[in-house]
Amino acid sequence: MENTNDVTVDDEDIVQEADVMTFHVEVSGERIDRYLAEVGSWSRAQVQQFIEGGHITLNGKVVRASSKVTKDQQIIVHVPPLATIDVIPEDIPLDIYYEDEDVIVVNKPRGMVVHPAPGHMRNTLVGALLGHIEHLSGIGGALRPGIVHRIDKDTSGLLVVAKTDLAHHSLSNQFKEHSVIRLYEAIVHGHLSSSTGMIDAPLARDPHKRQQMAVMPDGYGKRAITHFQVIDSYINYTHVRLRLETGRTHQIRVHMAYIGHPVAGDPLYASRDPLGLSGQALHAKTLGFIHPRSGQELLFHAPWPPILEATVADLTRRKASL
Repeated sequence: MENTNDVTVDDEDIVQEADVMTFHVEVSGERIDRYLAEVGSWSRAQVQQFIEGGHITLNGKVVRASSKVTKDQQIIVHVPPLATIDVIPEDIPLDIYYEDEDVIVVNKPRGMVVHPAPGHMRNTLVGALLGHIEHLSGIGGALRPGIVHRIDKDTSGLLVVAKTDLAHHSLSNQFKEHSVIRLYEAIVHGHLSSSTGMIDAPLARDPHKRQQMAVMPDGYGKRAITHFQVIDSYINYTHVRLRLETGRTHQIRVHMAYIGHPVAGDPLYASRDPLGLSGQALHAKTLGFIHPRSGQELLFHAPWPPILEATVADLTRRKASL
């Protein structure tokens, strides 16, 4: 897929371990592919691939993607291993904030894809990590070793990567329990009517624009919650802090566009880019989690990348000149 803004989605889908997994159905009448995409940690497309390969059974029977589930049925998913693909270690400098035997925390630059994907196998964070580290957790599969969360290609900021399976299990559970601290900062179009607020709007793949996500009616998307706080206002723009309560594909970008304040420079959800950013002004600034082995609370902060720091400085000068 050429549009790499869609290849490495927000930090939004937790990578699931390769294993046999059992689900006890709690609703009736929903398609099995949609149900598993909601309760599991796979996309609906991944679930459909599992079904096509005969890896999913409902009460012991192989199913179709359109099969409907009934309360108290049992779903068993035999998660297939990813095809073996050699990811080439690359000699790319890493901005490392923390590293020990279990985890590594890095500040990903704008323009770097998190993991390899068809059409974009080089200049990835995974390639850079493999050029620095001999071993990463294998749970994420051949293309995503150690990856427990992701951010978009043109979103900069902090990610934690698992070096061991112990760390991968622990971090995945922390993301599922929404206990990981994830604070972003962004420059958005316009002036918000409130200094603080919460956006609670379900997200799903846009049926008309498959490279995009969209807010959908209840029952057709995954619940998504974003909290925002205004930091400063400029001429035609606002600097906001955002906290993810859930982590969905393009969540911040879609939610801000939904309330009429798209992220500046966003090539998918903003209609124009008058600041000339060529990519969304979005930065994963703060990341906090419990260390998988020691139990210590770890918290990290990364400053704006130079291009966004310069943009904020320019907007501040324009405001002061009035």
